[in-house]
This record gives sequence, C-alpha cells and structure tokens, in this order.
Amino acid sequence: MPRAKQSARRKKFDYNRNRKNVKTKNKKKSNPRIEQAQIRNAWDDNKSVARNLQEMGLAFDPNRSLPIKQQKLPREDKKPAVVTKPFIVQQLEAEASLPGKDTKTLSTDLIEYVQHMIREHNQDYKAMARDEKNYYQDTPKQIKRKIGEYKRCHPQHYEAFVSSLAEPMVQ
Repeated sequence: MPRAKQSARRKKFDYNRNRKNVKTKNKKKSNPRIEQAQIRNAWDDNKSVARNLQEMGLAFDPNRSLPIKQQKLPREDKKPAVVTKPFIVQQLEAEASLPGKDTKTLSTDLIEYVQHMIREHNQDYKAMARDEKNYYQDTPKQIKRKIGEYKRCHPQHYEAFVSSLAEPMVQ
C-alpha cells in the first residue's frame, strides 16, 4: 500500500512559527486546575462549566443570577434552577466562615530596630528620631507608626518585651 506523501516527508523546524504563541495557545485550550478541593471533586468533565456551577448552586454569570429589575411581561415564566449538589455551597460557606490567620509579619531588622528604640527611649519619639540607629532618618510619626505595627503584628512578643523592661536586671 502506498503511503501518503506527508507522512514520508522529513520533519522540518518552522522558523515562521512563534513557539511562545503556540505554547500559550495550547495552554489556553487545556483545562485549568481548580483550586477549591470541594469544587474539583464534584466537577464533571462531561458537562459544561455553566451546568457544573448551576448544579453546585453557584453562579456562572452574575448578571443572570442577579438581574436588573425590569418590567416583566405576563408570559415570561422562568423555572428555577435545580441544585443537585447543595453540599458544595455549604462546604464553601463553612470554609469562608472560618477566621483567617493574619499572616502579616515584620522583618527581624525592623523588630530589632523597634525594640532598641523602646529600650533606649521608652515613649519619647523625638529622641528616637535623633538616635544614631535611626539610619533611614525616620520622623517621630514614622517611628510611632512602626512601633504600632509591631504591637499589632506581634502582640505576645511586645507584651513579653515590655514586661522584661519593667523588671530590673538582676546580676
């Protein structure tokens, strides 16, 4: 049986094709990874995105789920969407209601700087501004703001530090 000419032809590199564009095009065609574990487990690849989200009780198009009030004609009767997977919405609501952990933290240099300023000058911000360790020439208000940020981000450390300053050093 004779072969098709194309299959016998040698593969050549296409210099006129932008490989970066080809890669991004293929990446767009592939399905994205769903971050939420509940949605990922309940996802049905055979159904469309809109159908999957509708079955979970989620909105695909926010404009359709919360439409602008318009005058209704008497003939327009829409049947409500049937939610077959209500547990997904319940799990997402439960996860969203959990308190989020405050991940904001300060650098160790800033913590040492603030502790030095408090150790040397207590609450005298003008003296802190004149301190030789004030390398960035912070104004008294900037120093006060940094100390407030330290109090807010590390309240236990701050309380322990201030209580250690109140106790006299025993040698």
